[in-house]
Amino acid sequence: MGVEPDVVIFSTLINGLCNQSKISEAVRMFDEMTEKGYQPNLIVYSTMLKGLCKTGNTGRAVRFLRLMESRGYEPDIVAYNTVIDCLCKNGLLQEVLNLLSEMKVKGIRPNIITYNCLIHGMCNLGQQEEATRLLNEMVGNNISLDIVMYNTLVDALCKEGTISKAVEIVDTMRKQGIEPNVVTYNTLVDAHCKEGMVSEAEDIVDAMIKQGIEPNVVTYNTLVNGHCLRNEMDKARIVFNLMIEKGCAPDIVTYSTMINGYCKDKRLDEAMELFHEISQKGPIPDTVTYCTLMQSLFQLGKVSTACELFRKMLASGQVPDIATCLILLDGLCKTGHIEEALRLFQAMRNSGLELDIVPYNILIDGLCKVGHIEFAKELFHQLSDNSLKPSVYTYCIMINRLCKEGLPDEAYRLFGSMGDNDCLPNSCCYNVMIRGFLRNSYTSKATQLLTEMVGKGFSADIFTATLFMDLIIYSNKSILL
Repeated sequence: MGVEPDVVIFSTLINGLCNQSKISEAVRMFDEMTEKGYQPNLIVYSTMLKGLCKTGNTGRAVRFLRLMESRGYEPDIVAYNTVIDCLCKNGLLQEVLNLLSEMKVKGIRPNIITYNCLIHGMCNLGQQEEATRLLNEMVGNNISLDIVMYNTLVDALCKEGTISKAVEIVDTMRKQGIEPNVVTYNTLVDAHCKEGMVSEAEDIVDAMIKQGIEPNVVTYNTLVNGHCLRNEMDKARIVFNLMIEKGCAPDIVTYSTMINGYCKDKRLDEAMELFHEISQKGPIPDTVTYCTLMQSLFQLGKVSTACELFRKMLASGQVPDIATCLILLDGLCKTGHIEEALRLFQAMRNSGLELDIVPYNILIDGLCKVGHIEFAKELFHQLSDNSLKPSVYTYCIMINRLCKEGLPDEAYRLFGSMGDNDCLPNSCCYNVMIRGFLRNSYTSKATQLLTEMVGKGFSADIFTATLFMDLIIYSNKSILL
């Protein structure tokens, strides 16, 4: 004989299914429970609401709220908060406001959780002013606020670039007897650093220490990054050394930031020194660290060292992503190592990576620069076979090279075919084609195309204008007559 499930069994099964995010099965179980004549209790309804919200079934969650009411269960603040949180996370603020109005009619007062959800939702949608108004309303209604709510708003205001308003919110916090914590300070430090106000950021850190709050690795990393953004590598190194003195071990973010800063400042020896230090200190280099160094090595023409670093990356177990491969491909092409670039490109295709137009552009450009125009044409025509369309940049590369090879007519046919790929020429493309005509002594065609370009609202760039001026000067007459 089978065991006939009762309310307890149904409730347990529904709870388990919801916890595993198997919401369709939970709904079927709920329906079966009611069909068998069992009346779900408030716990079951709450479990279903949480499950629906957890899996993003916002509309069904709202309908389930209505179902509760129709069956005689008045949703409480917990039920409303569950649905409000889901609506906020999905950016459905109007629906939230409708529920709030409904709550007020029923005499259910929003609590701290309700307001937390609202402020998070408003900040995520960029409605910082409305969130600030709501915060002030809470203060006016003597509703207890928490640090999380304040930090959410401070972070949103900082990301919006209104640092002064964020500072005002911090002052409001203090007046309410809530002291800023390390998250609050780090948010302000980060905002000031991103605006280039590193000195002010350091003042905030000093104030933080005076309040008895020790800077953490996030604080130091933010300051290091601030100095690196301003190309103040010696100051960044001072902060780096200070964090070690204070017993705060640099992580891979610290090292990567410093290495990136040194690379941008062309201080490669110091960047490499830090890279070798990583293995001794514990942090494992990530793809960002390797990519930063490889890019700089290529820029300085140290191709073999860059390739050696790539091999070391593979040996360490790091799996190169598309960004890593593009840096390597671009570096090989720009340094004229086209055979290695072709092998890498083939390996990328064989690896199953989803390639867009970017790697094709890099390789086509590389082939053109070393004069392999036929290979470049072949790759260009392969685009459609790979369900890709050339971009404006792809056309510019090909048109420019064809003109340099003394094939302006072929270049112009390609220029004229751009519309076939829903890729209309822009200002850059017109200028490239016009310069190609001028360099091949197609003066009349260049002039006609110039008129067409101006008619489309584009203008000649400095290089095109200079070529026209040279022609005017050397021919001693205006070619525009």
